[in-house]
Parts: sequence; C-alpha cells; structure tokens
Amino acid sequence: MAGHESAMTTLLIGHPAFLDHDTGPGHPECADRLRAVDRALEAENFQHLARTQAKPAAPEQLRRVHPADFVDFVLAGIPKQGLAYVDGDTVASPGSREAALRAAGAVCQAVDEVCSGGARNAFCAVRPPGHHAEATQAMGFCLFNNVAVGALHARAAHGLKRVAVVDFDVHHGNGTQHSFERDPALFFASTHQWPLYPGTGRREEKGVGNVVNAPLAPFSDGSAFRAAFEREILPALDRFAPELVMVSAGFDAHADDPLAQLQLREADYGWVTRELLKLADRHAKGRLVSSLEGGYNLRALGASVATHVRELMAA
Repeated sequence: MAGHESAMTTLLIGHPAFLDHDTGPGHPECADRLRAVDRALEAENFQHLARTQAKPAAPEQLRRVHPADFVDFVLAGIPKQGLAYVDGDTVASPGSREAALRAAGAVCQAVDEVCSGGARNAFCAVRPPGHHAEATQAMGFCLFNNVAVGALHARAAHGLKRVAVVDFDVHHGNGTQHSFERDPALFFASTHQWPLYPGTGRREEKGVGNVVNAPLAPFSDGSAFRAAFEREILPALDRFAPELVMVSAGFDAHADDPLAQLQLREADYGWVTRELLKLADRHAKGRLVSSLEGGYNLRALGASVATHVRELMAA
C-alpha cells in the first residue's frame, strides 16, 4: 500500500470502531483490551510499524464461511440500544455491527496486503475475536470467524491452494476447526488447555488428516507448549507446505491470565512467532497474517502482543 517503504514491512490493522463493541460491565472481553494493545504498540520501538484502518468485510467474504441467512440473523440481532445476549457470554451492543464487520474485514485486508506484496506480514488488532464462531453459531465472545473468513478470501481472491491457521489461544478454536475439517486444502492446528471451554480439541479430532490438536494439561508451562509445537504442529505444518500462514493469536495462555491455567510467558510467544515465521519463509514467501483472539490480563496482553509484533517486524 502507499507509504510502505518496501515489502519487508509489518502492517498493523486496527480501527476505533473496535472500541465501540460494548460487552457490558465486568465482561473480560472488553474495550480496555485493545487500549492495552494500542498503548503497548505506541512504544518507541514500534514507530516504524506501518499502520492502516480496517475496512468492513464485504457480504461475499463473510458468506464463504457463514451462510447468508446466518449473517443476516447476527446483524439483525444487534440492538439499537443497550445490550443483547447471543448466549451466556457473547454480547452485542449498537457498536458491535461495525466492529464485527471490520474485524473480519481487517483479516481479509491483511491477506490482500501480504499476497500483493504490500506488506511482508500483518497483525490485526481486532475485536470481537472470531475463532469460536462456527458457520451457523456465534459463541464464546465471537460473532464471525475472522481468521476463517480471511483464509477462504485468500483462496478465492488470490488463488492460493493451501492455507494454514495455527491457533495458540488457550481455548480451542472450535469454529475454525468446524469450517476447515472436511477440506484437505485447509489446515488447522491448535495448542490449548484441556479440559476447558468449549470442550472440543481432543487429540483424536483430525478432520481429513488436516487437523492437529495438541491439548495441554492445566498448569503446563512454556516447555510443554514448545514441545507440542516441535513434535506435533510444526512437522505437520511443514508437510502441508502452506502458501499462507495465518495465526489465531490469543494470549490467554499467559501465566497471569485470569480465565485459564497455562503458564506461558512473553518469551514463549516470541519463540512461537519466530518458528511460524521460519515456516512461512520456507513455504509461503514469508507471508503471515496474525489476528488477535483472547488475552484478558491487560498487562500481560499488552506485553505479549508487543513481543509478537516485535518478532514480526524483525522477520
């Protein structure tokens, strides 16, 4: 895009509309999460980070994952005032329409930038998150599946044959797996705490050989996380040889996160980011698109995102 010094840049995609998705008092998935991310990325070592604003997803982009009647149902359920509950923990407010459309749109935009050479890689600082949203079910704080929408956009708009999503959120990305598991041209891998919400992600869930789940016991630390990647996820990803690597970047496996019990630290997020970048270099011309999922301790979230983005910029 205009203003990029070269294709070796990292692009940050955000939008003020993400702050207007109001989930109500005391909800962990709140606007302060993005404020913490924004503050972390205002530090001096991010001054050369290319930045742009998210565009809304087009209807046809959403419909590759979500049937048209479901998209209409979600958008019609967004209230004119106050809050509406999609389920016990998934909330919509008047600002949620624009936020949800731009969250999915940001990932499509990031795909366009890295596939056209406008950026080498990209991080989408978005909310609501997306990886729990199934084709016809909004759940787990998620309305549309941002990363799945972006993956299918990569295939439709850029002719990519093999697209991979790697999910290191502490919760299993059931929605992404649901959308990918019958399509051998898509790959999904996940580390996540087990047992934990949403109850999917057993090791034996393998799709058509294109799904790798590496569940981790509560209180597992960075060494267990790294071992799961080294022994299971990275070898399978290498064999798949993706033309684009996408990341569901949830930071709630951090030791300080209140919603789960994994014990990762910022250094573990730096390590996994470097490993995924190496793999993208081998198979995907360096193309990597990352999108924010969970992370609910504000300090840990800001520090972890800063570590992740710093590694993207160093690629």
